[in-house]
Parts: sequence; C-alpha cells; structure tokens
Amino acid sequence: MNSPQLPQMRGRVLSSSEINKSPAGSGGDLESSLIQIYHHHHHNSLKLRDQAEKAKKDAIKKAGRVSDLLVEAVNGGVQESFINEKRIEAEIRALASTIARFMKQTDQWLAASHANNTSVKEIGDFENWMKSMDFDCKSINAAIRNIYQQ
Repeated sequence: MNSPQLPQMRGRVLSSSEINKSPAGSGGDLESSLIQIYHHHHHNSLKLRDQAEKAKKDAIKKAGRVSDLLVEAVNGGVQESFINEKRIEAEIRALASTIARFMKQTDQWLAASHANNTSVKEIGDFENWMKSMDFDCKSINAAIRNIYQQ
C-alpha cells in the first residue's frame, strides 16, 4: 500500500532574491509558489510519517504490555493451581500414612480381640469340663454310697 509520490522537481530552490529578479511575465511567481507548496506538503508528510511511526511504536509497546499482563494473569492462575496441587499431594501422603497407622492399630486390636475370644472359649471349655468332672464325681460318689449302703 504505497502512497503515490509526487514527482520530484528538477532544478534548485530559488531564494527570495532570485524570485524577485525573475521577469514578471515569465511565470516565476507561479513556479516559486508551486515549489513552496511542494516543500510545505513534503514537510507535512514527513511530520505525518514521523507521527505515524511514533504511534505505531507506542501501539506495539502497549500491545506488548497487554500481552505481558495477560500472560502474568494466566501464569498466576497456573502457578496457584500448581501450588494447590502440591498441597493436595502432601495432604494425600499424610492421609496415606495415617491410614497405614490406623490399619496397623486395627490389626493389633483384632489380634487382641481374637486372643480374648480364644481365652474365653478356653474358660468356657474348662468350665464345661469341670461341670462334667463334677457330675462324674457325684455319679461315682453316689455309686460308692449305694454300694456301701447295701
């Protein structure tokens, strides 16, 4: 998108004294006016080009800053998620060790409970054996008395 450029004038720029010396009917005033218009236009286009370049550089800087801010905002969320993930993993490890400790304790309680149940069963078996022995002794004692009394 190149802007059309004006053809450059051939020749040199006349000073004001040279302009005044030119003959009146030769069109020197017209030529000097055109040269002045051309120089004025050229000066204004240079100013406009500089302003456009400054505006472009400023826009690029601001776009870069916006991009940096957006990246920081996204990275901040990612960083926070990463930190939360690490905290959750640490909590999972702590809970896993607590669960392992409780499992060991539960196994110990089950073993103790099983030992108690076994002991109670043995006591019950001993009591039944004692009752059986008592009955047998009473039966033998009754048989001996019957024999003695006869």
